[in-house]
Amino acid sequence: MSEISMIIEKIKKFRDERDWMQFHDAKNMAVSIILEASELLEHFQWKTTEEVEKYARQNHAAIKDEIADIALYLFELADNLGIDLIAAMDEKLKKNEMKYPVEKAKGKHTKYNKL
Repeated sequence: MSEISMIIEKIKKFRDERDWMQFHDAKNMAVSIILEASELLEHFQWKTTEEVEKYARQNHAAIKDEIADIALYLFELADNLGIDLIAAMDEKLKKNEMKYPVEKAKGKHTKYNKL
């Protein structure tokens, strides 16, 4: 069993022991991902690049927890919808390679349709 499969099983066990599947429909999971992402973003709000670097070192554990919350919800949502998250990410990277060819996109932050 892969590490991904093992963590998904742990997530489901945690959820099911608490009878929470009833609350974990796709809409609520997507909302939860955004809420947790907002909590992550709050750590960086109003800070300069230098302040962020220092803050991130000093608050590593709290930031790590927020990132983990996002990942837990994301992995569960993908599993609930029957999406192989690793395969989906691999497919998306291939699509992005087509949208952002190195010779056009290297060193630029321009959106693909404006390259």
